[in-house]
Amino acid sequence: MKQIMLHACCAVCAGYPLELLKEKGYEPVVYFFNPNIHPEEEYTRRLNELIRHCEKYGYKLIIGENSTDEWFEYVKGLENEPERGERCKKCFEYRLNKTAEKAKELDIDTFTTTLFISPHKVRKDILEKGIQAAEKYALIFDDTDFRKQNGFLKTMEIAKAENFYRQKYCGCIYAQKMP
Repeated sequence: MKQIMLHACCAVCAGYPLELLKEKGYEPVVYFFNPNIHPEEEYTRRLNELIRHCEKYGYKLIIGENSTDEWFEYVKGLENEPERGERCKKCFEYRLNKTAEKAKELDIDTFTTTLFISPHKVRKDILEKGIQAAEKYALIFDDTDFRKQNGFLKTMEIAKAENFYRQKYCGCIYAQKMP
């Protein structure tokens, strides 16, 4: 099986994409890199759920450095941007570049992200940043639309069946403060 690196923000969003990628003939390697998630308790809770899921189903999980200070610097000046705005684009760019960098380091030539499952994210922004990261690192960005064929509903059903903790915001401290 060909490996693919799957950037995952949480177990909830990873459920269906992992199944679909396996159906497509991939061996997913899960990469948790999300220094945008705050507070630390939220970060830890999401990570622990993903660890539990990966252990249960035998997925390889790589935990990236929680470079919170670097992330804050990367999105500096965009703190007051609305959700789905420029801050989100910068955040996608940061995390997808780090995912591509890790994939390259591990000699995995294809990567994708669970960000594609969320109806709360702008797909074209994720796609643009993923393609740019792929070009920068000479990799392939798999643009599978995990939302198709009721993908979001399927991932919610998996989350319910697995009794995952389901967060109420993307994880970003700025989104948490939004009304």
